[in-house]
Amino acid sequence: MNQGFTRTLTLLPLVILGLAYMAPMTVFSTFGVAAQTTHGAVPAAYVMALIAMLFTAYSYGRMVKIYPSAGSAYTYTQKTISPHLGFVVGWSVLMDYLFLPMINFLLAGAFLAAAFPVIPAWGWTLLFIMVITGVNVFGIRLAARVNAVLILFQLLVTIIFVSLAIRGLENGMGMGTLFSALPFYNPDVSYSFVLAGASILCLSFLGFDAVTTLSEETVEPKKNVPRAIFLIALIGGLLFTVVSYITQLVYPDFNSFKVVDSAAFEIAEYIGGSLFASLFLAGMITACVASGLSSQASAARLLFAMGRENVLPSRVFSYIHPRFRTPLNNVLLIGVFSLSALVMDLVTAASFVNFGALVAFTFVNVSVIFHYYIRERRRSPGGSVLYLLLPLIGAGFNMWLWSNLDKHSLTLGGIWVAAGIVYLLFLTKGFRQQPPQLHFDEAEERTGGANQNIS
Repeated sequence: MNQGFTRTLTLLPLVILGLAYMAPMTVFSTFGVAAQTTHGAVPAAYVMALIAMLFTAYSYGRMVKIYPSAGSAYTYTQKTISPHLGFVVGWSVLMDYLFLPMINFLLAGAFLAAAFPVIPAWGWTLLFIMVITGVNVFGIRLAARVNAVLILFQLLVTIIFVSLAIRGLENGMGMGTLFSALPFYNPDVSYSFVLAGASILCLSFLGFDAVTTLSEETVEPKKNVPRAIFLIALIGGLLFTVVSYITQLVYPDFNSFKVVDSAAFEIAEYIGGSLFASLFLAGMITACVASGLSSQASAARLLFAMGRENVLPSRVFSYIHPRFRTPLNNVLLIGVFSLSALVMDLVTAASFVNFGALVAFTFVNVSVIFHYYIRERRRSPGGSVLYLLLPLIGAGFNMWLWSNLDKHSLTLGGIWVAAGIVYLLFLTKGFRQQPPQLHFDEAEERTGGANQNIS
C-alpha cells in the first residue's frame, strides 16, 4: 500500500517553483504582440492583469485552506459544487497542465535550432523531454533546487537587460528618459486597447495556481500555500510591469518590429549588441527548462489526485515510487504525451492551455462562493465582501477573458470537454452514479511521512 507523499516543501521552495512555472522571462516572449495590441501601453495592461489575477489568487488561498490536496481546481469544484462538475473542470484543467510542458519543449527546440541548426528542432525537443522527465522522476526537491538555479539565471539576464536599457535611455535611446506616464496612460490611445492587452497578458500569470497541486508535499500547507500563491502572483506581476515599462521606454516604436513574435530579441540586440543577444537567448532557453520542470511536476500530481479517487484507473495513476516518493507513472506518461510536440504546432498547444486555464480560474472563484457564502452562510457585511463580491469579480473577469478567446481555442476546448463528458457518462453509467470521491481524513493518513524541510 502506498504511504503517500512526504511533506518537504517550505514557503521559499514553493515560491521558487511557482515563479519557475510562470517563467519570469515570459514578459519578453509576449512583449511584441502586447505592445502592438495595447498601442504602446504594455505596463498598463500588466497592472490590470495583475489586479485581476490577485482576485483569483485570493480565491485559491481561501480554498487551499479548506482542501489542502493535490487536486487544485478539480478538487475545489468537486467538493463544493458537484462531483460531476468537478470532473468536467478537472478534465478541462488537464488541457492546461498537459499542454504547457509541451509548449516549453516546443519553444526550447525552436530557439536552439535557430542558434545551432546542426541539430534539428525535433532533436532538441526530444532531448529536453528526456532530461526534464528524468529530473522529475527523482523527486520534487531536486526539481526545486534545479529551478532555483534556473530562476537566478533568468533574473540575472533580466537585470542585465534592464541595466542596458537604462544606460541606453541615459544616452538618448528611445524616449531618452526614465520617467514617463505614457506607458501607463496615453490620452491618444483608447483604453479598450489596454483591456485587449490585459486579456492576453493574464495568461502570463499561469503558475501562481500550480503550487496548489503540491499541497500534500508542503509543510503546514494551510499557511504556506496561500502565502506562496499570493507572493507568486504579486512578485511576477510587479516584475512584468517594471520590465515592460523599461522596455517600452527604450523601444517605444511598436510598429517597427521585423517579427512581432521575436520582438524582444530585436530589442536585446538593439540595446546590447550580438553578445548580449546570445546571452538573452540562453535566458529564454533557461525559462523553458524551468517552466517545463514545474509544469510537468504539477501535471503529474493532478493525475495522481484523479487516480486516487478512481476517476482515472487507480492502479496506474495513484502509484508512488517507494524510493523517490514521486508519482512515477504519471511523470513518465506526461513525458510520453509530450512527444506529440514533435508533430504539433505551437498555436494548437497554446489554444488548449488558454481554454483550460480560464475554466480553472473561473471555477475556483465560484467554489469560494459555494463553500463560504452558501454552505457556511458567512453573509455578514464583511463576509459578503470576502466570500461573494471578491470572488464574483474574479470569476467575472475570467469569464470575460474566456468569452474573448479566439474561435480556434473555443473549438478545440469544446471538443476536449465533450470527450470528457462522454467518459464521465461511461464512468457514472449515464450519470446514475456518483463519481468516486476522496475522504480527506483518509487522505491525510495516507499522506503521512516526516516533515523534512528543504534547506
